[in-house]
Amino acid sequence: MMLGFLVFFPMIAAVCAYMTGRRDKARRDALVILACLITFAAAAYAVVRVALGATYSASIPGFCGMGLRFELDGFRALYALVAGAMWLCTSMLSRQYFAHHYHNRNRYYFFYLMTLGATLGVFLSADLFTTFIFFEIMSFTSYVWVAHDETPEALRAAETYLAVAIIGGMVMLMGLFLLWLELDTLTISELHAAALACENRGTLWAACLCILVGFGAKAGMFPLHIWLPKAHPVAPAPASALLSGILTKSGVFGIIAVSANIFRESAAWGNMLLVLALVTMLGGAVLAVFSVNLKRTLACSSMSQIGFILTGIAMSCLLGHHNALAARGALLYMVNHSLFKLILFMAAGVVYMNLHKLNLNDVRGFGRKKPALHAAFLMGALGLMGVPGTSGYVSKTLIHESIVEYVHLLAEGGQGGLAMLYTLAEWVFLLSGGLTAAYMTKLYICLFWQKHPTEQLFYDANKAYMNGLSRAALLMSAALVPLLGLTPNATMDRIADFAGGFLHAGTPAHAIHYFSMVNLKGAIISLTIGLLVYLFVIRTRLMRTENGVRVYVDCWPKGWDIEERIYRPAVGALLEGCGKLMTLGAEPVLEDKVFRPCLRMLSFAGAVVCKALSELPDTLALIFARTVLRMKHYYAEGVHVGNTLTDTVGHAADGLAEAVNHTLRRSHPKAHHYTGAVAGWWNGAMAAVRRMTHTMSYGLLLFGLGLCITLLYLLTY
Repeated sequence: MMLGFLVFFPMIAAVCAYMTGRRDKARRDALVILACLITFAAAAYAVVRVALGATYSASIPGFCGMGLRFELDGFRALYALVAGAMWLCTSMLSRQYFAHHYHNRNRYYFFYLMTLGATLGVFLSADLFTTFIFFEIMSFTSYVWVAHDETPEALRAAETYLAVAIIGGMVMLMGLFLLWLELDTLTISELHAAALACENRGTLWAACLCILVGFGAKAGMFPLHIWLPKAHPVAPAPASALLSGILTKSGVFGIIAVSANIFRESAAWGNMLLVLALVTMLGGAVLAVFSVNLKRTLACSSMSQIGFILTGIAMSCLLGHHNALAARGALLYMVNHSLFKLILFMAAGVVYMNLHKLNLNDVRGFGRKKPALHAAFLMGALGLMGVPGTSGYVSKTLIHESIVEYVHLLAEGGQGGLAMLYTLAEWVFLLSGGLTAAYMTKLYICLFWQKHPTEQLFYDANKAYMNGLSRAALLMSAALVPLLGLTPNATMDRIADFAGGFLHAGTPAHAIHYFSMVNLKGAIISLTIGLLVYLFVIRTRLMRTENGVRVYVDCWPKGWDIEERIYRPAVGALLEGCGKLMTLGAEPVLEDKVFRPCLRMLSFAGAVVCKALSELPDTLALIFARTVLRMKHYYAEGVHVGNTLTDTVGHAADGLAEAVNHTLRRSHPKAHHYTGAVAGWWNGAMAAVRRMTHTMSYGLLLFGLGLCITLLYLLTY
């Protein structure tokens, strides 16, 4: 009963809030906060019950023949509590954030609560099939957050987010099919024993790599991170806090489920994951150093911090039975990162809802003479930097010491050369931590110490920049950072003991002395690197003087965009190649021997199908966009609605349509009537597809394509 309530109550509340909002906006806002408060209270009760030794499980039989299964243990209860707390705090901020200059708030709150239920469904799932179902629901509902502003930038970012989510989800589904066929189970607690008995290791690896693609895409792991730096700046700040703080952790949840069970002591899996983690960690930090947009910097930081968490998971696989430091560090880093990004994105939301600007040159000095905002942002920044005395220092130290421990084990085993490689990994870890300190110092000094050259008096006079509800959400979250950081043995170690079972974390051989010089050394090195990067790179190379004022400059090369330079051209080239194959019907030999007889029989049926496809999706997409999405203005005359994907599909299909028309003209003397109809209907279908790319129908189109590929695979397996 408790598990079903946690998952489905927010979804029911979403419908109630939507219906209430159509009549009374203020009552709807209060209802949303109340629903989040009830969910948080239920999650807190679940934590208490699990701590007292209670166990809970639930199932819904018959769904897709497999049913939905939920379970409650320490880790699941902890992250249900984290999710409840994050939604409660962001709902408190949302009331003021959306009070002015925003439309479609009813739509936002509906998907806001739907995503809460789906996220809890992911974290409370007992098997990977249930995880997948709620994972995909969460992807679709959170897509609306990214597209909420309906600007060209928001729609472009939402398109990328949805494409990555759909493609990742379909690849994950392939992996789940393979895993089910090999292990005959998807129950997370049974995976380890089943994997040990599996003899076909190649298929097992193929399945888990597919699953890693799906979960890694949501986590923001390189090279599937492309949605993250683009989605956060355009999404509303409360949604950005949830995207970064909790939705990325749903991807990490899946990676842990595979790594801690199937590859619990696999050096090969650990090394592969470590390489991906280090690239993600360092790459995100470099992007954040170069960024001059407040929310984009925090978004790139999220990518980097996911790399730190994945490093802990990778070291847990490498260390095997000695994984106490690594597994506990990864767990605590997850919790800390959720807390820090909640604080920092809410603070960024306070800046944006007052200025509606995010460029550092525009927002500099806004935080001066604002002690509440200053204190909250400082706690989030210090925690993310890993300054001793904050909770971030504890988790970062545990992961760093796990790398050092593995280096010592290799050296003692006579593998000094291999130990050198992991020493290099340690320095990448320390350098990434230093870059974290550098870009957070940049943001902190920009907002709270520098002065705006023309608007500073206006900023200082703005005393009503944040209401009491928003202030409470910020300060309560920020207070946890030093509270946990100054009492690590009494608080954070107990959290790790409570939730570490899901990661199969070992027990430390002795009490950890977090503030000993051995452990402080890593933090001191990283902070020193950060100070040097800020002084000699950011202040000298990434700033310049214009009209007597030091300004931040964007020095990142415009062409260095992996999506625009690699992914989109690759997809376009692939579809263009398919289009050329489709137009081979115009060649005389193939036409006479193959295509002409087939096309003659299918021409009339094809015309009818084109007619149906051109009208039905167009009508459904238009109704959905004008009612739920309320995007009436986007269909103004002269606005281009297509993209590279649909344009390429259109060109390829136009070739096929031309072949059909050519055959009809040769086969029927009066075929011009049919060819005109085919051309007209085809143009309508292409227009419908282009229009659908900026509505939820585009997601359904991609989902259908992925489903067809899946069915084809099952038929030919």
